[in-house]
Amino acid sequence: MSPRGRAPDRAQWPEPAIQLRSWSTAALALSCAVGLAAFCWPLLVAPGAGLAHATDAPLILGAVLACVLVVVHLALVDGGMDVKAVALLGLLSAVGAALRPLSAGTAGVELVFTVLVLGGRVLGAGFGFALGATTLGVSALLTGGVGPWLPFQMLGAAWVGLGAGLLPRAPRGRLEVAMLAGYGAVAAFAYGTAMNLSFWPFTLGADTALSFVPGAPLGDNLRRLLAFTAATSLGWDLGRAVTTAVGVALVGAPVIALLRRAASRARFVTPEPRHAEHRATRRASGATFE
Repeated sequence: MSPRGRAPDRAQWPEPAIQLRSWSTAALALSCAVGLAAFCWPLLVAPGAGLAHATDAPLILGAVLACVLVVVHLALVDGGMDVKAVALLGLLSAVGAALRPLSAGTAGVELVFTVLVLGGRVLGAGFGFALGATTLGVSALLTGGVGPWLPFQMLGAAWVGLGAGLLPRAPRGRLEVAMLAGYGAVAAFAYGTAMNLSFWPFTLGADTALSFVPGAPLGDNLRRLLAFTAATSLGWDLGRAVTTAVGVALVGAPVIALLRRAASRARFVTPEPRHAEHRATRRASGATFE
């Protein structure tokens, strides 16, 4: 209760659409750890190691990531993703999937990140993670963009939504929109760099100043990665960052209000397991346990 004896305003901070419990949190953390390993493992190979399996490594890692995402989805469902949350996830995923082919491919314009940032902010970190993964997956199915890069795109987008849900609650109004716009720009650059890392070690060979060098010091390879990013995708990343920041600034306030109103009316509830309900009933009636 508030100091004046009133309940908190659910329209300001509604319950997360996905309630993360211990098992779902552990699965989410595990998926992020496996995802980081999938992106970063070339930076940790032994000196002199070859990348003879460069062509099939992304496929193998993609299959692993797909399995992890399925496990996380099942864990999130077990953690309290009710029918209303599923419906809202489907709606926002469809909106994002429809926006992506309409905007991508022109100077890095990527409107879908606006949906991920706002959805994750209002509906919680677990929902943002699921929204990023499902939006990119549905978009790929609609546009025929299925390939070894897809699991990396799904996980990168899932992290964008997850990060938006983990931002501090304190700012509201214009400060909140400004914070989300800044986060969206940073997340767009981080997403582009991560996508580069997923294929850069297998792209240039070993004869250029931008090439990945197996076994080289981590700092050296990171400098090469940043130089590769600046030379090949900086313009696209900048376009994505500007588009996301401007999109959040323009539609952030009304969309946040709309999503919070919808979430408040939906009143997402995480049902307790049946055995917990049974025990609570027995406690209320004064019964003892055997």
